[in-house]
Amino acid sequence: MSGSARVTGLLEGKVVVLSGVGPGLGRSLGERVAAAGADLVLASRTERRLEKAATVVRQLGRRALVVPTDITDEAACRNLLDATMAEFGRVDCLINNAFAIPPLEPLTTLELDSIRTSHETNVLAPLRLTTLFAPALEASEGSVVMINSAVIHHSRVEFGGYKLAKAALLHMASSLATELGPRGIRVNPVAPGWIYENVQKAYFDYLGGERGVSSQEVYDEIAATTDLKRLPLPEEVVNAVIFLASDLANAITGQCLDVNAGEFHN
Repeated sequence: MSGSARVTGLLEGKVVVLSGVGPGLGRSLGERVAAAGADLVLASRTERRLEKAATVVRQLGRRALVVPTDITDEAACRNLLDATMAEFGRVDCLINNAFAIPPLEPLTTLELDSIRTSHETNVLAPLRLTTLFAPALEASEGSVVMINSAVIHHSRVEFGGYKLAKAALLHMASSLATELGPRGIRVNPVAPGWIYENVQKAYFDYLGGERGVSSQEVYDEIAATTDLKRLPLPEEVVNAVIFLASDLANAITGQCLDVNAGEFHN
């Protein structure tokens, strides 16, 4: 599959700040961004997970700074910026990957407090980080990549809260692209569809068990809805992020790049 495409050197000499270093996409982001030549600042709440990701980055010959951070906390985010500048003196790209899954139920049944809590992590935290890092990104003529979701392209009852958060993030990125463009900062979202990795595989196992079919049958049914008849791999989503963070995308801003194997057309 094309997920193994080489991206070596595209981010050579750049410093990338990654918020949200969890399993699946977060892990792939750290590894492949480092393989593309960047040094990384790794931020999430769990230090053990950060250290594990940092080990991989260092094994690839790049520098890694671990900064445990609650991105919903203003002081913690300022500490992230200060630690980054003290260690590297520059920032070339901020990747806003952190995400908290809202309750998966109809909007009319959701407690409004659960939506507010979701937006703290999924909308306001990326705005806070982008605002704080903007002066450093202006100095490097850098970029921001927002990790979005294909949920913005469909309307299913159980994903109402999820879509609300990601739609807000999409339009916020558009507004930030306009606002920060005169300062030389590019802002682009990447919207993955299904990402076939361990968490997704476990979910397919669960769905298969509920229906009395194999997880492969679940995969095949979903893959059949895409043009390529398969689901994207985490590294294929990361390749799109690396492209937008690289100098190849110097004239691209305010654009949402879908990575969904053709499930939706935009």
